[in-house]
Amino acid sequence: MVALGMVLPFATGAVTNNVVNDNVAYAAKGDHGVDWSKYQGAYGKWGYAHDKFAIAQIGGTVDGYNYYTQWTYPTQVSQTIAQGKRAHTYIWWQNVTTEWQADQVLNYFLPKVQTPKGSIVALDVESGNQNTQAIQHACDRIKDAGYTPMVYGYKNYLVSHVDLNYLADHEQLWLAEYPNYQVTPEPNYNYFPSYKNVGVFQFTSTYVAGGLDGDVDLTGITDNGYNGGQADKPKTMTPAVKQGIIADNTPKKDITNGYAVKVNYSASRWATGQAIPSWIKGNTYNVIQTNGNKVLLSGVMSWINKSDVEIVSTGAPIAQPRQNNSTGYYVVQYGDSWWSIAHKYGMNMYTLAALNGRSINSMLYPNQTLRVSGGQATYNRVYYIKNGDTLSGIANKLGVSMNTLIAKNGIRNANLIYVGQHLNY
Repeated sequence: MVALGMVLPFATGAVTNNVVNDNVAYAAKGDHGVDWSKYQGAYGKWGYAHDKFAIAQIGGTVDGYNYYTQWTYPTQVSQTIAQGKRAHTYIWWQNVTTEWQADQVLNYFLPKVQTPKGSIVALDVESGNQNTQAIQHACDRIKDAGYTPMVYGYKNYLVSHVDLNYLADHEQLWLAEYPNYQVTPEPNYNYFPSYKNVGVFQFTSTYVAGGLDGDVDLTGITDNGYNGGQADKPKTMTPAVKQGIIADNTPKKDITNGYAVKVNYSASRWATGQAIPSWIKGNTYNVIQTNGNKVLLSGVMSWINKSDVEIVSTGAPIAQPRQNNSTGYYVVQYGDSWWSIAHKYGMNMYTLAALNGRSINSMLYPNQTLRVSGGQATYNRVYYIKNGDTLSGIANKLGVSMNTLIAKNGIRNANLIYVGQHLNY
């Protein structure tokens, strides 16, 4: 492919050399993958069956002094390995401006890395104040610990905040550039952020409908940490990797009554042909009846094709939602959110949180019991973003706080909104 002066030869086989100048990238693998944070739930979210790797956020810092962890990280790693794919790690890196701060952050996170030695540990450098030497010092620490360092970010931001040329001389880059916010299953190299030593290209934040980051491996770097790229033969064992390998090597049985199964994110329609609501996908349900290649799911009382679910457990049935015409109870499952539970019962998520004496910023955890209402649904109002809008300006116009818009719409970057996007308020 030739685009904007770039030559991008894709081939299988051995990894070729890294990028050798500012506008030539050699892709030895061309494998697709995704990257996750807590918003993709305990099991992560895949875009397509051909995805081969996932890079999961372990946590990070926003001020360079305090740290947060992602509770989803260990299970996302183990589930990736369990599916025969390659798992890697990234750290949110914001306002780390001294080597001392870099050491404190890595002293906290490096012992918690659950992907195998040799795997990628990337620094997510996309906002706040930055320091080139602090970043390089951190990358050197990551390498000394036995992992593969990478620097992630948007080219324009990195060029204006750090000496990207210096960093690219020392480690491969993971650069992001999106052509638009339409569903983009394949990279558009007309928007490739040309630079030397680009190892991974994040080509979209809408890999699938509803949003998901899509990445392509340009150099084979996502094989690092795995023998021949095989996830069942990592160089080292961590608790998450061990759990994943055990699951991967467990004989897969046919689905029968009493099994707990998770609905695949790729599933689109029930066996009846009706569309599957988005809040169903990724959640786990008991099978209460089978009929040929179809299974009936408890809790939603719908038939689905066996090919659209995967076995989670064969033991005791999982707790299922109990609903009546007034108030009932729901037992939280992996991957649930305030929004998904409220949507399931026709509620507003703020009402749901208030009913349980909580806020929507409160942590949910598996097996927690929530009170739910089966009454009339409360619907959000919608605002469609126009040219020239900013999130703070929209908040002022609507008479709500910017934090409310961020929370109700799952916004990750307050500076990244686009014309035509709709906001609930």
